[in-house]
Amino acid sequence: MQYRRLGRSGLKVSELSLGSWVTYHNQVDVKSATEMLAAAMDAGINFFDNAEVYAQGKSEVVMGEAFKALKWPRLNYVVSTKFFWGLDREGHATNRKDTLNRKYLMQAIDGSLARMGLDFIDLVYCHRPDPQTPIEETVWAMSDMISRGKALYWGTSEWSAADIRAAWEIAERHHLHKPVMEQPQYHLFHRKRVEEEYARLYDDIGLGLTTWSPLASGLLTGKYRSGVPEGSRGALENMAFLVKGLTDKAKNDAVAALEPIARDLGGNVAQLAIAWVNRNPRVSTVILGASKLGQLQDNLGALALTPKLTPEVLERIDAATLALAA
Repeated sequence: MQYRRLGRSGLKVSELSLGSWVTYHNQVDVKSATEMLAAAMDAGINFFDNAEVYAQGKSEVVMGEAFKALKWPRLNYVVSTKFFWGLDREGHATNRKDTLNRKYLMQAIDGSLARMGLDFIDLVYCHRPDPQTPIEETVWAMSDMISRGKALYWGTSEWSAADIRAAWEIAERHHLHKPVMEQPQYHLFHRKRVEEEYARLYDDIGLGLTTWSPLASGLLTGKYRSGVPEGSRGALENMAFLVKGLTDKAKNDAVAALEPIARDLGGNVAQLAIAWVNRNPRVSTVILGASKLGQLQDNLGALALTPKLTPEVLERIDAATLALAA
């Protein structure tokens, strides 16, 4: 396992990390989470990703209980959470959902700290942009969160390059804590934001990336080529919106074309897809998801494939997938 600086910060994160979206609470209980986190740490993973909205706060509870059971020194691991959607979706939720205003953010961090049983969270993200709140208000609130010792670094997730730059410049102008990282979707079929839209930000402001969905929600494992298998992410009731994309014939045909490439390198399609993201020097860490220990262990095989992605191999991968990439 290699470790990379998070943008221009001094913080180092493992090139592969482990996230909890979809799985924790829904498919993974505290016992299983503890087992997987322990295996991840044994493999060299030191960054664990979460969000307030995952399983309506229960994902943070599961991860927090696992940390408590493992009794790791706090300096040994990096943990994140993300704010925007809130937990109160009904009733008097005016300032408690779909917002990045100061009132919501100042209370959201306290809720996450309580659920995870932590004194501080290493990385906090604005989970989506909020066009209804001035960016300046959000920047001040996130900077204050760090000044108060409740978080160490802040960043964004799925923000436009223009909004990220605006936030950075506001922080620069007022001598506030600047956004350090962005968490975008990045995989073989979703490339342009990372490779084109953000291109200037890496050198201009030192933006780091903690990318999500390297397997396109499971599409790049090949398991959806014959439909939606029972027990898969696509079969979950609350993930029904993914089914159309997961069963896309053209993309599944492209996945089939990747199989001989992966085989030639001594791996499988999932490992190849993760390695492809990992080989990008702009990516600080690739967030993996797993509902079972075996899946995590298999995905870690991407580390062996990463150095094998020669220009010739990358050309073969592009020939199979580039025409379908957004």
